[in-house]
Amino acid sequence: MSRVYNFSAGPATLPEEVLKRAADELLEYGDSGQSVMEMSHRSKEYQAIIDDCEARLRKVMSIPDNYKVLFLQGGASSQFAMIPLNLMNKTGKADFVITGQWANKAYSEAAKLCGAENCNIVASSKDKTFSYIPELDKSKFNPTADYFHICQNNTIYGTRFAELPDTGNVPLVADLSSCILSEPVDVSKYGMIYAGAQKNMGPAGLTVVIIREDLIGNAKEGTPTMFDYKTHADNGSMYNTPPTYGIYILKLVLEWIEKMGGLTAMKEHNEKKAAILYSFLDSSKLFKPTVQGKDRSLMNVPFVTGDADLDAKFVAEAKKNGFINIKGHRSVGGMRASIYNAMPIEGVEKLVAFMKKFEAENA
Repeated sequence: MSRVYNFSAGPATLPEEVLKRAADELLEYGDSGQSVMEMSHRSKEYQAIIDDCEARLRKVMSIPDNYKVLFLQGGASSQFAMIPLNLMNKTGKADFVITGQWANKAYSEAAKLCGAENCNIVASSKDKTFSYIPELDKSKFNPTADYFHICQNNTIYGTRFAELPDTGNVPLVADLSSCILSEPVDVSKYGMIYAGAQKNMGPAGLTVVIIREDLIGNAKEGTPTMFDYKTHADNGSMYNTPPTYGIYILKLVLEWIEKMGGLTAMKEHNEKKAAILYSFLDSSKLFKPTVQGKDRSLMNVPFVTGDADLDAKFVAEAKKNGFINIKGHRSVGGMRASIYNAMPIEGVEKLVAFMKKFEAENA
């Protein structure tokens, strides 16, 4: 068997240790006589799995006791609707920073459900294809907003918030889909964190919501039962059948992170990978990074040659050499290397070696 280096933005590469463990347990989990995929979510065997997963997530992320952890379906995209339905319930207003496609979708869904006049765009980086994080003017913040929304790491454009905005008493709501578990975060600074699993946590199908308890229980009248956070909080994420196998894989990923040394060690691991790639891009005569300075993502690194045909040649030759899913998003073009937690340092080193060879042959 020959595994490639998968630089996909998601679904993304998973730790080999996790995949091997899942393979070993595929037919029978423990002495249960069944696969996790076959288990009743109401069984004591599965309850032990989900309880262990939540406990490990709380430990790894140092989640305070006054936050609920919810294991949901529907991806981060469903959260774009759930958030305004549950949180725009006092003044009916919210603030948004538009730093890319997903941040804009969160804004657009809130505007559709609660009125564009109630959704304040504090700042946007659309003018330069979202290649930077805009400076925030606090005078444009609404101090009575029900929440303030950001996408903390922008998968498509390769930017991230190096510092969180100071929103005062307004709950900060953040999409961490492409950076969760990549470094320590102070959960207490957020009202709510949400993330699709398919980048750093496991397979597609699971969405994790970490929400402060006081933000639960005031959903707008008419909110569908499945879109009310209280439904899931009150039922331990078991109101309906949760994404059972995704939760199990997340448990294994969390065990792997603990063995790696936790999120502090994971941050060092990710910074080292990013430094290798950015250092080459900054010195290259052929390849150019699309993001500069402190806004650079540790997870997603877009780059271009400036020649669409040459970009296409690079993507094709990279695939032949075992570097797959490296084509950039259509809105940016060029290439994008997503170097999530499970991407080994060796993978980035080999990619850079290949890029150097390609440059020597094509510059």
